[in-house]
Amino acid sequence: MIQDFTGKVAVVTGGGLGIGRMTARLFAERGARVVVADVNDEEGEKTVRLIAGAGGAALYTRTNVANAADAEAMVAKTVETYGRLDYAFNNAGIGGRSTRAFATAEWEEVSFDEYMAVNLKGVWLCMKYEILHMQKHGGGAIVNMSSGAGLVAVRNLAPYVASKHGVLGLTKTAAAEYGSKGIRINAVCPGVILTERIKAEFAEQPELEGIRHAAHPIGRMGHTREVAEAVLWLCSDAASFVIGHGLSVDGGYVIV
Repeated sequence: MIQDFTGKVAVVTGGGLGIGRMTARLFAERGARVVVADVNDEEGEKTVRLIAGAGGAALYTRTNVANAADAEAMVAKTVETYGRLDYAFNNAGIGGRSTRAFATAEWEEVSFDEYMAVNLKGVWLCMKYEILHMQKHGGGAIVNMSSGAGLVAVRNLAPYVASKHGVLGLTKTAAAEYGSKGIRINAVCPGVILTERIKAEFAEQPELEGIRHAAHPIGRMGHTREVAEAVLWLCSDAASFVIGHGLSVDGGYVIV
C-alpha cells in the first residue's frame, strides 16, 4: 500500500544528502510539502530542486540542529510557510567514521561532545519544538534517526554508539509522554547504507566494502530508499498503533 500524504507537511533534517534526501523526495513524491533542513546549503538546495523538478513542493532552511534558536526557527518557518507540521524525520547527525575510530579511553573530549551535541542534543531540540507545535495542533508523527549502533556495541566508536543509544532513550520516553496526546514518536535503526559518505569511505579503503557486505546476513548493504520507506511507514496511518519503537532496517546486522 502506497501512502498518500497529500495536504500534509513534513520536515526532514539532514535532508541535503543520503537517507535524508531520499526521505524528503519520497515524502514529496507521495504528496507532502517538505521542509529540507541542513547546514550544507548547496546540497540542501539541490534536494529542493530535485523535488521541484519532479513536481513537488519544498523549501530549504539552513539549520544547525545543535542550536536551539535554529531548531525553533525551523519549525516556525515550516508553519509560517505551509501552515502546519504533520511529520518530522530528525535525521541530521554525524556518522560513525572509521577514520576517527579509537578505543573508549582514547577519544578526545571535544570529539565526544561533538557527537553528543549533534546526534543526541540535536534530536532532542528538534523534537522539543516539533512537539510544542504538534500538541497544540492535533498531533503528528516523529521519527528519529538512531542506528544499529543504538542497539548493539560497536568497538572503537564509543561516542557514536552512546549518542545513538541515547536517541532511543529519548524516543521511548517522549513516546510514553505524548502518545496519548496524538503524537507518535518512533526511531529507525539502519545498518550500513550505501550513502555518499560510505561510498567515499570505500574509495579510500576498498577492503572495507566486502567486510560491510558480510556483516549483514541478507548478504548486502542497504539502500537509502529502503530506510526512507520505513520512515514513511512509521509516519503513516498504517503504523497508528506503533510508538516508542526502534525499527531495525539493517538486513539482520544486529541479530548476529
